[in-house]
Amino acid sequence: MGRQLRFEARDLRPPAVGDFERELLEQHLGPGRVDRHLNRLRRAEERIRGIEQEAERAIQQGAGAEEYGEVVRQFYGRLASFVREVEPDLLGLRAARGYLRRRPHLDIDLPRLVVAGFPNVGKSSLVACLSSARPKVAEYPFTTMAIAVGHADLGFDRLQVVDTPGVLGRRGRANAAEVEAETTVRRVASVVLFVLDPSGSSGYPLDEQEALLARWREEFPDLDILPVETKSDLERRPSDRLQVSAKTGEGLEALWLELRRRLRPRGPMPAMQEALEEEPPAAPEPVEPRARRSRRPK
Repeated sequence: MGRQLRFEARDLRPPAVGDFERELLEQHLGPGRVDRHLNRLRRAEERIRGIEQEAERAIQQGAGAEEYGEVVRQFYGRLASFVREVEPDLLGLRAARGYLRRRPHLDIDLPRLVVAGFPNVGKSSLVACLSSARPKVAEYPFTTMAIAVGHADLGFDRLQVVDTPGVLGRRGRANAAEVEAETTVRRVASVVLFVLDPSGSSGYPLDEQEALLARWREEFPDLDILPVETKSDLERRPSDRLQVSAKTGEGLEALWLELRRRLRPRGPMPAMQEALEEEPPAAPEPVEPRARRSRRPK
């Protein structure tokens, strides 16, 4: 039983859970809750190990089957009591594990592009253009309710492109999805691609989007934030920022060049990737198999 309790806890202890995942759990379940569950399981494991040792000594000193049976009954009775005590903790840890399994794994050794901004400004459409991710895209806000990750080749590095829920920039009144998005921006981003929609089709004024951008720059001064104006097929205005359209592809090549400059990939496009982009050679003509000669019996 002690081994089973260790199994229940092992993937929620460092290094299996890093700082980013731990902060997500704290926000989702409440401060310190996972640690309390883990500590209760550790104490239960120690107590179970103690009664196992007591039962083994009693059996070794026992003289008959009746005494042996009594020791076993007492052991299982105390074991059942301990399991009932930690059942809420087991359920809590399983809930935490399920929450993390619904979140993608991020490799801290690879560059991470976090795409962020207000709801419905075109983040998910842009993520689909930049990476292998296929997020849900719809014409209403808060379509994305949790982070999602796709990948793209960037020289010899494999770029992780993270789609985040929309953030309204309301201090002290953010919902769970907004908190998750801000935590992702703050904790894991190598570069933040901050998407602004000047067209008004998102339903949010541009000045509110600019205010969130200014706040993040103030709160995260060491974070590399690249603002980009999207939906350029709907609205173009004089601007020094990159202007792109996920619908027409306008500006995407310039965006890739800027991302490569900021993320500094270790080399040019891999030779294998270049080869894959070329037209493959024609397949050789099939060779007819020779007919096998039948041997006559001597």
